[in-house]
Amino acid sequence: MKRLILTSSLALGAAMLAAAAAYNLAYADDSLTVAAPPKPPMGGRLLNRETAPLQPFAVPPADAALSQRIAGQGNPSADDQLLLRGAYLARAGDCVACHTSKGGAPFAGGLALASPLGAIYSTNITPDKEHGIGDWSYEDFARLMRTGVTRAGYTVYPAMPYPSYSRLSEEDMQALYAYFTKAVPPSAQANRANDIPWPLSMRWPLAIWRKLFAPTPTPYAAPAGGDQELARGAYLVEGLGHCGSCHTPRSTTLQEKSLRDDSSRLYLSGGQVVDGWSVPSLRNEHGGGIAGWSQADLVEFLRTGRNQFTASFGAMNDVVEHSMQYLTEADLNAISRYLLSLSPRNDAAPYRYDEVSATAAYEGRPQTPGAALYLDRCAACHRSNGTGYGKAFPALAGNPVLQTGDATSAIRIILQGGRQPATDSVKGGLVMAPYAQLLNDQQVAEVTSYIQTAWGNRGATVSAADVAKIRKTAKPVEDRAP
Repeated sequence: MKRLILTSSLALGAAMLAAAAAYNLAYADDSLTVAAPPKPPMGGRLLNRETAPLQPFAVPPADAALSQRIAGQGNPSADDQLLLRGAYLARAGDCVACHTSKGGAPFAGGLALASPLGAIYSTNITPDKEHGIGDWSYEDFARLMRTGVTRAGYTVYPAMPYPSYSRLSEEDMQALYAYFTKAVPPSAQANRANDIPWPLSMRWPLAIWRKLFAPTPTPYAAPAGGDQELARGAYLVEGLGHCGSCHTPRSTTLQEKSLRDDSSRLYLSGGQVVDGWSVPSLRNEHGGGIAGWSQADLVEFLRTGRNQFTASFGAMNDVVEHSMQYLTEADLNAISRYLLSLSPRNDAAPYRYDEVSATAAYEGRPQTPGAALYLDRCAACHRSNGTGYGKAFPALAGNPVLQTGDATSAIRIILQGGRQPATDSVKGGLVMAPYAQLLNDQQVAEVTSYIQTAWGNRGATVSAADVAKIRKTAKPVEDRAP
């Protein structure tokens, strides 16, 4: 029996030696093997954004009730067409976003607009005769829109972007007037007094401000023989869209430093803080602008609030939900082409993905407290490499918001959370939960500094003191109006 066991053991050992020799021979002779493919670099393995092309889309009606009513009447009349045009223009101007309070009737006013002087409340612009504009003539309406002077004779605060509206064509002004006075349901909601203390509440200085800084009302005129699509984009951006109201820096006297593109390149260059958010540049520049985006990328962002590079937040969500998603594909392309035509104001270099921090995070070797917090709290959605998951969870690597010296928006999103806009084409608006109750100021500063500088991002680092200032006004995303 022992001899049998010994013989079997020797046979098994010989077989194993033979197999090992054959294995070594095979890998020693290239003719007997298939070479393994080269290992891709860390960045190549991890940088995998979703870049699916934008699909054709149906534009939702600017005013569904109006469209349904007119459709039920058969062939629309010229007056019906004027009302439909006015409804579309009201969407392009995003009038409902400012002139509707949370839970209030559309265009009935009452929304608080933050200003350095105090809260300014939007007014009722429905056709109610007592509290709205029901007894205004066209001349009254056009005067307010072009010069900021009301029917009562006083000048409004420049929170109303009448310097931009002064560029509207006569035809578009007529259409807007018809829509607001004949199609919008009247609301008897009374206007609310502004929360501006005396003597700052006196109106006569506003007339002086208007004469000093407001432009002479002149409807936009396209350059003769110029590109019609670019001209249409300029008209929408500089005029009714009033993009410069947020995205153009203002002087200490609160006027926009430029109302259209000029040699200063200040127009739409961003850099200031509005309503608690740092405003990005809309110029075709690196370091926080839209350089590197295609026209389709920009159309997708305007239409849905998301693309392969970033996702909208703050007041831009309202712009997407209440305005941009209702614009035609032709107008969105005109806007996008115009914005991409704006030359850079800064000389920032293009973003370059850096795989060093991605490798350390991927291998579970956080190199800073901020990196450890990121892996624990953020990587599940935004990934250890910072590229996110498609357009559901936005990429942080290369995100334009994280390429500037102002981390206000990054801090605020971490503290109060964020919500993606819900549109007709993208129904679900995903919510990021707030971390204000889970992380202290130092921890928020550490994780913010990490995402501002990881993966090749060129943003600034921040301190606990920076976080503490923003925490004072941070409101959890659940408490903010959808």
